[in-house]
Amino acid sequence: MRDNYQLPKEGGLIPGADPEDMICRYEKIPVRVAATEGEGAEYIAAEIAAGIARCAKQGRNYVMALVGGRSSVGVFRSLVARHKAGEMSFAGVVVFALDELYPIAPEHRRSQSYRLHEEFLDHIDIRPENVHMIDSTIPAAALQSWCRDYEARIVAEGGLDLALFGVGPGGRIGYNEAGTFYNTRTRLVAMSNASRKSVADDFYGSENAPSRALTMGIGTILQARRIIVPTWGEGKAEVIARVVEGDISPDVPASYLQSHSCIEMVVDANAAEELTRYRTPWLVGTCDWRPKFIRKAVIWLSGKVGKPVLKLTAKDYTDNSLGQLLDSAGTFDSVNIKVFNDLQHTITGWPGGKPDADDSTRPERSTPFPKRVVIFSPHPDDDVISMGGTFCRLVEQGHDVHVAYETSGNFAVYDDMVLMTLDVARECGLPDRYDEVKAVIAAKKNGEPEPVELRELKSGIRRGEAKAACREFGLDDDGHCHFLNLPFYETGGLKKSELTSADIDIVVELLREVKPHQIYAAGDLSDPHGTHRVCIEAVLGALKVCRDDEWLAECNLWLYRGAWQEWDLDMVDMAVPLSPDEVVKKRHAIYRHISQKDIVPFPGEDTREFWQRAEDRTQHTAQVYDALGMAEYQAIEVFVKLRPEQIIK
Repeated sequence: MRDNYQLPKEGGLIPGADPEDMICRYEKIPVRVAATEGEGAEYIAAEIAAGIARCAKQGRNYVMALVGGRSSVGVFRSLVARHKAGEMSFAGVVVFALDELYPIAPEHRRSQSYRLHEEFLDHIDIRPENVHMIDSTIPAAALQSWCRDYEARIVAEGGLDLALFGVGPGGRIGYNEAGTFYNTRTRLVAMSNASRKSVADDFYGSENAPSRALTMGIGTILQARRIIVPTWGEGKAEVIARVVEGDISPDVPASYLQSHSCIEMVVDANAAEELTRYRTPWLVGTCDWRPKFIRKAVIWLSGKVGKPVLKLTAKDYTDNSLGQLLDSAGTFDSVNIKVFNDLQHTITGWPGGKPDADDSTRPERSTPFPKRVVIFSPHPDDDVISMGGTFCRLVEQGHDVHVAYETSGNFAVYDDMVLMTLDVARECGLPDRYDEVKAVIAAKKNGEPEPVELRELKSGIRRGEAKAACREFGLDDDGHCHFLNLPFYETGGLKKSELTSADIDIVVELLREVKPHQIYAAGDLSDPHGTHRVCIEAVLGALKVCRDDEWLAECNLWLYRGAWQEWDLDMVDMAVPLSPDEVVKKRHAIYRHISQKDIVPFPGEDTREFWQRAEDRTQHTAQVYDALGMAEYQAIEVFVKLRPEQIIK
């Protein structure tokens, strides 16, 4: 179970100050917010264990509908641990798969049959006859009758005691896509483009992914006596808010869950961030007004009324439920000035600190100068995509900059890019491996790990691109580019291993070699495949190992975000403005990652190229600063700071 990394938060609702039904009044589905994914998974596992025991006393089976994958894996691990400890048996449990791609072989690594067995069923004492998988190999002509029989088997078992599943893209549940009605049953459905993209990586592109799926219907799911929806990570925060606080609509199929009488969503703190009680808690209860929380409220108010900070009036505050802020923090004009100065002091053109300058209001200290800097990049392009302008400034201002590429990124290279690279090498008179590698590619099988020799070539392509990008900023790639190749990533497939001490030890070795004064790392939690999350946990784990090292006491950790999302300005500690020329220079560095250009391998629902995302995001940040009354810049990159005592706690 991952540590469920999250940033410390300031302020918010005062626990116990207001009744729960008051602070949750916008929520139409009960939501339990666990501090971490692990805590939430343990809560769900405990309820399932109690349900199994209760049914055993009643002399009947406990019947569950399940899906494999990210949302449920922590629950499965907790249940398996309880079973292996002798605390529970699954002999009286019946399992039905909630959905399945069509067609797909049960041994394919992306099939629900494979995933449920790998993650759960193969590790418990469930009876084989009590496991009901959706048969995705039967002919299309026989599907309708098979689906009727599947529904009949559920009824014959006494109905579902529990349906356990996460929320998919756009509020999908199972493969019930937007437009699904509440009374649907198990059936064959056409998958949306978003759903096909969500499974594309296991099929080497969405064009190879199945276009249809078999799924329990909304009506089938709603007949379960109990529904629990585990959801983790800030990447799901927006859709959770729509499902929980929005109207019931076929456009958001999970919103139908509002009509169930015994449902609970179990989310971690990151997935809860867009709920009203977390996003704008002053609307629902009494708050603890800390400095960054005050900044959060004032930025929200400025956007809501369309005024810069210094033009906000007392009426603006009182008309928008922020009278309690003035009662706590002082007059409206004193709050305005405090927040304006606070925001202004985040802006600096000297990310490594300005030498021989008063640093009392600057984000980074002026000494020592120059600083030793390590930039951690989860993939071989996150450094230039997310903080390319700051990277360039650090080099130009004379700091000793090192870049550590945590993973090879080989899974994100298309096969035709390998062939093109080999063809170029052949045309340049270098050894000819084109036909040999072409045969290796042709022999690949969907769902199986890529051959090692192909992965090594893809890793080499990404290393070459990363070094070229560093040279674009004037950084010598000899001795300053570190390719860590963390073992958790090197599985040859989409599913990665768990973080282990082997990964952390590699990071520790680099840190103790460089002894940095500054560390930059991707603090992003919205990466759809979780690599960024594991990488930041590797860095934090390494820093805990180094807790007694002398250099750590003088080190600041600056967190940037990956391509998927930007920090909210209430969290920002440093904002580095970029000139138009620096924006272009950053773009050119991103261009060096040719394998990631034009056709983004894993775009999610965002089809823009990475350089476009980077420019749009940093320009939007500059526009927000401008709207708040700050100086107008072409673009701004922003960072959140963690001090040593926050890192190693």
